[in-house]
This record gives sequence, structure tokens and C-alpha cells, in this order.
Amino acid sequence: MKNYFVAGLLLIFFQSSIAQELKYAEEDLKISQAIEGTLTTPVSKEAESLVIFIQGSGPTDRNGNQPMMKNDGMRKIAYQLAENGIASFRFDKRIFKMDELKIKEKDLRFDDFVLDVKDILKYFEEKDKFDNLILAGHSQGSLVGILASQEMADGFISLAGAGQPIDNIIVEQVHKMAPPLAENARTAFNEIRETGQTTTYSPMLESMFKPSIQPFMHSWMKYNPAEEIAKLDIPVLIINGSEDIQVETKEAEFLKNASDDAQLVIIENMNHIFRKIESKDRLVNTKSYNEPNQPLHPDLIPVITEFVKELE
Repeated sequence: MKNYFVAGLLLIFFQSSIAQELKYAEEDLKISQAIEGTLTTPVSKEAESLVIFIQGSGPTDRNGNQPMMKNDGMRKIAYQLAENGIASFRFDKRIFKMDELKIKEKDLRFDDFVLDVKDILKYFEEKDKFDNLILAGHSQGSLVGILASQEMADGFISLAGAGQPIDNIIVEQVHKMAPPLAENARTAFNEIRETGQTTTYSPMLESMFKPSIQPFMHSWMKYNPAEEIAKLDIPVLIINGSEDIQVETKEAEFLKNASDDAQLVIIENMNHIFRKIESKDRLVNTKSYNEPNQPLHPDLIPVITEFVKELE
């Protein structure tokens, strides 16, 4: 009798797991030589809208993870949107293809990321499967999405996106962490803006000013997110978390002030990777960056879902 009972529990667990998986279907797609990603669609009904997620800075993969940081933020968002009848596409940044494509760090430009997203938009536009194509850029991906949205997107979502040029953001961050280096960082950025390069930076700032990175920084600095978002004539949703220790809520307000018709939502106690943080301890906040089993902030998916559904 005991064996039958255990077998019954296993069967119930197995059936429950299958039922949960069937809420979405996934397909890996190759958009171009530089871009591969995953299309997630609901199985309950045909999705009218597709949300295309654009990752943040660094070697961030389609699921929102980096080599030493796994939180599965984007994967979780994709699955929960599918449960709400919304399809999504998330992709690995071209950084992962640089060796294969023989692209050197010194040759990478910010506009390469923008062109990749435009290629994705063209791909799904030609497929003509979805009525609405919505770009959702996280952190660095917000500016990428703003620039790519100026041509064919039907909506744009900024997730923890900056509202100032990147050099201003970095100088502020340096001032908070190492105040004596802030003036040096400002001088170096000014030189890059004027001449495209700099040599007058502290060795302690090598990671952001080494020669092979300077061309990319120069190409990134030329854009002011607030000025660029003002050019959009499509529905815009700006989301930031009150406990985001990387991008302050004032950045979302800069974007909102530049885009009168945009919707601004500050989610209380949400951090940079979409988790609910109810402690002011910075270590508690950063610890969540490597806790993939921690759920998303419960308010995030409803906010995104409402925005998308209003377009349908």
C-alpha cells in the first residue's frame, strides 16, 4: 500500500510539472550571425503582442545572467508574460559572438547593439505573426531600445534605464565609491568627448578607460537618453525600482520629464534585477543578484501586462 501511495504522489507531482511547462512553448531562433535567442509563446492562445527584451551592460545572456551572476530575471519575466498571453523574445548580446565573428573589443560600438535590435524588429516584422512589436530595454538596453524604437516599434518599455549620458552616470558612481577619483574621471570623459581618446586617467580607473574600450565609450557618450526618448511617438512605459542601487529613480524621472505622454511607474522595494528587497542593507540587495530561485517582485508583471494589453 505504501508503494502505491508514493507512486501516486510522484504521478501527481509529474502531472503538475507538465501542466506548468505547458503554459508556454519555446523556440530557439537565429536572427543573424551575431544574434541568437529564444522565442517564448503562450500555449493557451495566440499572442497578439511580442515583447523583445534587450539586456543590460556587460556579458549578459538572454536569461539576464552573467558568468559570475545568475538570477534568471529575463527568463522568469518571459515565462510569466506567457502565462498572461504575451509572447517574448530574449537574446544573447553580440558580445558572446565576438570571438566567433573575430570582432575585437576596440572595434565594438554602441550602435552595433542598436543595429542588432533593428535586425530583430525586421525579422519579426517580416514574419508578420504579431500585431504589436514592443521593445523592453533593461539598464544599458533601455537606451539601445529607445534608439531602435524610433523606426518600427509599436511600444517601448524602459526597465531601470538611465536618463542622463553615460559619462555623467559613471562620474556620479565614482564619486560615491571613491570621491577623490571623480574629478579625474570627469576630465578623462571630457577628453574622450572632445578628441575620442584619453591618456590622463588614474590606473585605478583602468577598467573603464583602457584604450580598447575608449572607442565604445565615445560612441555611447554621444547619446542623451532624455533627448532620444523625446523623439518617440509611440506608447512608452518607464519602470524603476525604489531599491535599485545601480540606477536611481531620478533617472526614470529624467526620462519621464522628457516624454510628456510616457507612463512612469516606480515599484516600491524592487531592485535592479526585479526582486523585492525589504532591507536597506546593500549586501541583502546584491545577494539577490545570484539567487535565481528568488521570485520576481509581484508588481512587475501586472504593470507590464497592463501596458501591453492596452496596445491590443
